Amino acid sequence: MEDWAEIRRLHRAEGVPIKEIARRLGVARNTVRAALASDRPPRYERARRGSVADSYEPQVRALLTQWPRMPCPVVAQRIDWPYSEGPLKKLLARIRPEYVGIDPVDRVSYQPGQITQCDLWFPETRIPVAAGQDRVLPVLVMALGFSRFLSATMIPSRQAGDILAGMWQLISQVGRVTKTLVWDRESAIGGTGRVSQPAAAFAGTLATRIQLAPPRDPEFKGLVERANGYLETSFLPGRAFRSPAEFNDQLGEWLALANMRTVRSLQARPADLLAADVAAMTVLPPIAPLVGLRHRIRLGRDYYVRIDACDYSVDPRVIGRFVDIVATATQVTVTCDGSPVAAHPRSWAKHVVITDPGHAAVAAAMRQALAHDRRAREAATRQHTDGHTVALRALPDYDALFGVDFTPIPDPLSEPKVSGQ
Repeated sequence: MEDWAEIRRLHRAEGVPIKEIARRLGVARNTVRAALASDRPPRYERARRGSVADSYEPQVRALLTQWPRMPCPVVAQRIDWPYSEGPLKKLLARIRPEYVGIDPVDRVSYQPGQITQCDLWFPETRIPVAAGQDRVLPVLVMALGFSRFLSATMIPSRQAGDILAGMWQLISQVGRVTKTLVWDRESAIGGTGRVSQPAAAFAGTLATRIQLAPPRDPEFKGLVERANGYLETSFLPGRAFRSPAEFNDQLGEWLALANMRTVRSLQARPADLLAADVAAMTVLPPIAPLVGLRHRIRLGRDYYVRIDACDYSVDPRVIGRFVDIVATATQVTVTCDGSPVAAHPRSWAKHVVITDPGHAAVAAAMRQALAHDRRAREAATRQHTDGHTVALRALPDYDALFGVDFTPIPDPLSEPKVSGQ
């Protein structure tokens, strides 16, 4: 590179002849002539060496013609590849775009208050819950499109009521809602390709809309997908959690720091852009949307209601009547005609029975009262109208009255034989 620049300087600026330039720099005169003829610096290019995969290229192309996305291990099996996969991977990387095409990615910019991307993240760390159990629990993650502001919380399940309750919690913390909420085809939100009824009611109450991503297209909501990866690599390692509440406490502290980082694509911090984002959002309604797990059942003799595979006791005095059940992330409340008949802390464990001692005591008292009433009714039926007790006859008395003889007749075949007969 230095010789090329010096040759051109000597020849053009100082008028030194080619022979003198070759003598001064100690290079061949043809080298000087080539440098003067070239308008770009010399660039060394190594000639491509042959590869062991070259002889297999026709077979690989024949497979890619029919199955453009066939994985490398399957290709190796089909062509009886005898070497390591490295050369074959390089061959596939070079020729596969000819068959699958190239899908360019555009840069997307969002306006303030325009969009929020939502997703569920499932950290591999198992969280201890009640009854000695530990579970892998979902974490609801939401990322604002304009400011890249992140918010997240762990929820008890991926049912619609719990997901919507988590969304309302995070939206309430921001104070407003964007015009669009983007979700993938999560079963509780839009597993059928259409927004589910609970999710549509939630969006209608907030005067926003839920947009479903195309199937098998995680790039459609790349912001929150990258946020999931950021949580996986920057929040989770090196941490231990004794409960879901402790997980959420640590997550909240970490998010406060994460939102203060500078985002390279924005050259700004999400916390600094949040105010402009919120100013363009929709104001929250005065009435909160219906969230949480909600059921209405007729209470049976087994005075328990089941929520997320756990059973909770209810006041047995409302057996046979309809009760309304509402379960949030922390509380399970049961009402009958608007009056509370049960209140329990929400259990995040599975197959647990939660009994209120007061309910058990009421049920025992009701059973005793019922048994006393039954005995009283039975005693009343055994008395004559004038008050004297009616005698109870034995069954043989009825046999004698109707002339029925149930005396067993001996079976001659079953009589014992006497010796000598």
